[in-house]
Amino acid sequence: MKVLHVITGLDMGGAEQQLRLLLRRLPAQCEVVTLTGPGPVAEGIEADGTPVTHLGMSGHHDLTALPRLTQLIRAGRPDLVHTHLYRACVYGRVAARLAGVRTVVATEHSLGDAVIEGRRLTRGVRTLYRATERLGAATVAVSDTVAARLRRWGVPEERIHVVPNGIEAHRFAFDPAARALVRARLGLPVDAFVVGGAGRLVPGKRFDVLVRAVTQLPGVHLLLAGEGPERETLRRLAEQFGSGDRIHLLGVRDGAVDTGHGGRAAPPAGDGPDIPGLLSAIDVFVSPSPEEAFGLAVLEALASGLHVLYGSCPAVDELPQEQAPGARRFSLGVHELATSLRELRREGPGRLAVPPVVRRYDIARSAEALTGVYEQALAAAPARRRRPAPVPAPAVQAHPSGVVALPDPARSPAPSQLSNR
Repeated sequence: MKVLHVITGLDMGGAEQQLRLLLRRLPAQCEVVTLTGPGPVAEGIEADGTPVTHLGMSGHHDLTALPRLTQLIRAGRPDLVHTHLYRACVYGRVAARLAGVRTVVATEHSLGDAVIEGRRLTRGVRTLYRATERLGAATVAVSDTVAARLRRWGVPEERIHVVPNGIEAHRFAFDPAARALVRARLGLPVDAFVVGGAGRLVPGKRFDVLVRAVTQLPGVHLLLAGEGPERETLRRLAEQFGSGDRIHLLGVRDGAVDTGHGGRAAPPAGDGPDIPGLLSAIDVFVSPSPEEAFGLAVLEALASGLHVLYGSCPAVDELPQEQAPGARRFSLGVHELATSLRELRREGPGRLAVPPVVRRYDIARSAEALTGVYEQALAAAPARRRRPAPVPAPAVQAHPSGVVALPDPARSPAPSQLSNR
């Protein structure tokens, strides 16, 4: 089986990392095309042995990307095209059909009730998504919550398949040596109570709530790993409350921390520890995002034996409470979060046993389930034509400059203007 994966970009992010993990396990000959900047995940995928092609889109509305992608698919002759993230799904489905590949699977990683990939939805975005979705054979939802949203959008039930995200749990196991090393490098007291968070630093993740809550807790430190446009805003917020020395905004790196103990090595000097090292160094993990499609960061924290406070996590919410006894949901409020952290500090949370939910979402199971979707889609696909008739793309407004007016989630009106039907 020859599979071409098309993804919007390969910078650090949950969907991007999930693709890399799957590529290591899928029983298929895979290649990857990234529409925009390759980023660090592309380097990791290539290091794993999977070729990555950068399509070189000059912007989200670059119409010239469509014929280039079509030509690339036609030349590669994959058995199946798998698209990831909104832009890649729109362009990839159309290009695959034009190239004569009728088996297209799309994974919906980041669909919310009012946002997609962290940006507000418009009726135009939803209409274009649904129009191109009809060109595919299957749409994969990463949780039952996302599957329900797709059904409300009008995606036929028979084309929806739930394949949960997965993690490599062993990578996040608690490491006392890594804890001591990371704290020493960051200048944190050995006995300090340290809160952690990780993710893209964008408004929708609401890390401002986490920063404000920690500023109300004297002596408590925060390690926040991630990059994004909100970084400077969060830094100023911490300084405004006189807590700049306790709020540590760290970059994020891929790979495992290696301390020389348990198969891990010390992280080189730089922006800060990677995620496994950060999780070992902290006492409580907080994910304040009010809307998630799955909740990978919460799972990784649970795999490290941490208590977790979260705003949204379908991976946990869709299961009985005993599957994740260390995870607790809180309504998005600074006072409530500060109170919960104060209580945990007083109790001295310690490390928990890794809960059953972590074993449930193993990446090997995700790859096996996705392979089943591939096989089903290929079995139902019509035979490839020698000279496929061109299929017109959904109507878009092209400008003389060669730029297509693709609806942009970033320019959407307030979510209240969009119905859920």
